[in-house]
Amino acid sequence: MTDAYDPATDGAKMSYKNDMSYGDYLGLDQLLGAQGPLSEAHDEMLFIVQHQTSELWMRLALHELDAARGHIQAERFGEAFKMITRVSRIFEQLNNAWDVLRTMTPSDYTAFRADLGASSGFQSHQYRLIEFFVGNRNRAMLKVHEHRPDLHAQLTKELERPSLYHVALRALEKELGIVLPEDAFRMAEPHQSDDAIVAAWTKVYQDPVKYWTLYELAEKLVDLEDYFRRWRFNHVTTVERIIGFKRGTGGTSGVKYLRRMLEVELFPELWNLRGGL
Repeated sequence: MTDAYDPATDGAKMSYKNDMSYGDYLGLDQLLGAQGPLSEAHDEMLFIVQHQTSELWMRLALHELDAARGHIQAERFGEAFKMITRVSRIFEQLNNAWDVLRTMTPSDYTAFRADLGASSGFQSHQYRLIEFFVGNRNRAMLKVHEHRPDLHAQLTKELERPSLYHVALRALEKELGIVLPEDAFRMAEPHQSDDAIVAAWTKVYQDPVKYWTLYELAEKLVDLEDYFRRWRFNHVTTVERIIGFKRGTGGTSGVKYLRRMLEVELFPELWNLRGGL
């Protein structure tokens, strides 16, 4: 009979009485103790873990987007591209998570939905920050966070900074030696497609070898929006599959509201130019 393997024989440290452990470093006691179901329904744990892990991924997305914006401003494009790619992959993970949530049936959700009260993903300040970071800005969305002055201030501060798309457009201006319409840089309003910006990006796409850095930047942004759109679509279909056309717990029209959000374009010129090439 073979003796049980002892990792200590290979040098593995087995005692952490006086040293930091894996759980200590990651704060696992706090993290794994943060799930507090309010009902006896089995699937409430799934619902909580799904949304908590989504918030963790969004935390990382914000970290990467903020750094990417700074690197574009500093013309350190290679580093920015790596970070934008990482955010795209984060949204791929968020997309995959819907597959897990979709194992919950309408009957499963109904068993604990009343316990949610008025809480809703619509109130996620991190999701709102991501939208503000990439350029989908709307000051009216601040109101839902007024009960938390710290979060309201964080969101307000972001509206005072150029978005990721703003800094990309500034890089476009500098490389092409042009001046884009000032309306393209509105800080607290959603970005609207502009013909002059379409023309500028079209010039890049017509000669990608000459403008390779801008071309790659544009494609990284398109890739990011592609994943972001898939996330929104999966959100809509998951909600419709579980609650149909009921109103959301936060008071929105539910599926109708989410479908409206599908129409929002983050970088419209990068999509609009394609038909004219």
